[in-house]
Amino acid sequence: MTDAPPRGGWLILASVLVALFLSILPMPAGIDAFRPPWVALVTLYWCLTVPERFGVFSAFAAGLALDVASGSLFGQHALGLSLVAYAAVELHQRIRLFPLWQQSLFVWVLLLVERLLNLWVVAATGQPIPSLVYWVSTLLGLLLWPWLFVILSDLGRRVGLV
Repeated sequence: MTDAPPRGGWLILASVLVALFLSILPMPAGIDAFRPPWVALVTLYWCLTVPERFGVFSAFAAGLALDVASGSLFGQHALGLSLVAYAAVELHQRIRLFPLWQQSLFVWVLLLVERLLNLWVVAATGQPIPSLVYWVSTLLGLLLWPWLFVILSDLGRRVGLV
């Protein structure tokens, strides 16, 4: 056992900040509904890769930051991200054994759960229920997962985190 300080914490923070930036980046009204769930994807990546460094509390903090940045109900995204992070941390040893396409399906299911929890909060607060386009972003997350996984894995290997 070494007493070396943990490395790569800046990469985790930077990736979450980039995901927050991509989540609030202005887009045309017609395609805003097709915005991928960047913060959820990055949260799932770090929960599956280094669950001892990024877990439920980190996901809760990222969710609160997303709530503040997007102007949504305080705690809405924090609830969804923390519950999804819990499932990812609990199952990370099994999921890492899967091929990338099967990991993508698992991530898609967790993205659906996160969206369902957000929909529940929206309905509970009396806001208008979104249309079926609301679910398209999870499909984009499914398609982006392999690319995000490869990019963040490469960056993590370069800094000695993964």
